Amino acid sequence: MSDKLRILLTGFGPFPGAPYNPTQPLVERLAQLRRPALDNVELSRHIFPVTYAAVDRQLPEVLAAQKPDALLMFGLAARTPYLRIETRARNAVTMLWPDAANTRSGKRGIAGHADAMTFGPHTARLLRAARLTGIDARASRDAGAYLCNYLSWRAIENVRAGGPKLAAFIHIPLLARSGAVRRKGAPRITLEELVDAGEAMLMEMVALARKQRNAPVS
Repeated sequence: MSDKLRILLTGFGPFPGAPYNPTQPLVERLAQLRRPALDNVELSRHIFPVTYAAVDRQLPEVLAAQKPDALLMFGLAARTPYLRIETRARNAVTMLWPDAANTRSGKRGIAGHADAMTFGPHTARLLRAARLTGIDARASRDAGAYLCNYLSWRAIENVRAGGPKLAAFIHIPLLARSGAVRRKGAPRITLEELVDAGEAMLMEMVALARKQRNAPVS
């Protein structure tokens, strides 16, 4: 395995009610970035189908294959017009909405009666990095109860089990597509603005992951 710093970027495919998921082009753009600060960084990407089974199967597979130092995940929050940096994952699963395989959860929790799990203090650094690009970004304590929250929970589990040193989940808004009707008074963040903010957060994750790797072992 290369001694390069490894960052895994993830997004989601389409799901019921969202036939177009902008996390896919965002992750693709970020994975193709070429910057001097990324010369010793290996970027990889993965798009998850929006199913619980796919997350359970593919997350361990991609982590084992890529062995990332940090995991930067993106998901769509279609009803939120701004960027949301999630600070935690809730022990909650919706029983109302099926996933893309038409599967509904048979229980309301992910892991018994466990409390919510936090990503860590680095989320504040990501929030600041995003805001410095001029985008409307806010911290969030509620990642919902669908696949984004579910992936966040599984990712934090892997961090705590000795996998990636860092993980973060970013909810992005629905973008106005070419020819789409824009609702009056509804601000729309463009893909270019998202890429700029995504790059800023990626660079922050690189710096944080590098610091973690170089930290003395206690």
